[in-house]
Amino acid sequence: MKSALAAFMIFVILLPVTCEADALDMFGTLQWQKEQQIPILGVTWEAGKEIGTIAHLIVTFAQREDSSGLAVLFPIARGRLSPMAETSIQQAIYRAARVAELSTDSWSVMVSVWEPGLTIHGSSLSAMVSMTVIALAKGHSILPDRVITGTISPDGYIHMVGGIPLKLEAAQHAHYKRVLVPEEVSITDGDWHTPFLMQVSPVASLQQAYLGLTGLPLFP
Repeated sequence: MKSALAAFMIFVILLPVTCEADALDMFGTLQWQKEQQIPILGVTWEAGKEIGTIAHLIVTFAQREDSSGLAVLFPIARGRLSPMAETSIQQAIYRAARVAELSTDSWSVMVSVWEPGLTIHGSSLSAMVSMTVIALAKGHSILPDRVITGTISPDGYIHMVGGIPLKLEAAQHAHYKRVLVPEEVSITDGDWHTPFLMQVSPVASLQQAYLGLTGLPLFP
């Protein structure tokens, strides 16, 4: 754990910026190469009770010519991510890349919130974001009717999060056909049932998660 954290702090650069133009200026002639809009499942309060909700992120990936380390940028032109969410994304990208046997030394990643005025908290978005980054780096993409909720543990597995029943309800309302959830279940969620016409897939490994999200194996 200690050595993994040290490596993370050495190689990951956190660069909060106000807009995409600023991000481009930071890297000179860098052009963003690949981009995908993705959903994330969450929980919020409405009318005095918790409900499931869906927000959207724009994940953009570029491969630089230098090898100065992973740069993760978080523009705040529309919505924004909380410090905890930003940190969890950085850690997840680094951990997922290590499992995928990919070097992040020349990667630039930009993650922005699509909904204006929205601040996203928590860490359960980090598995979805990191899997998207890995897919873009490999020339793939996340299938449009797939989503995962979860974090990535230091040893590279999909780690449990709470609020699964509420998140599944939100995904059902948005007509998502397949939702990937951590195999390890939070005791706070109690018993829950799979919504009608939805495939809920418990996953533990990143290989399982990647196959479920992209329809392609993580390794050839």
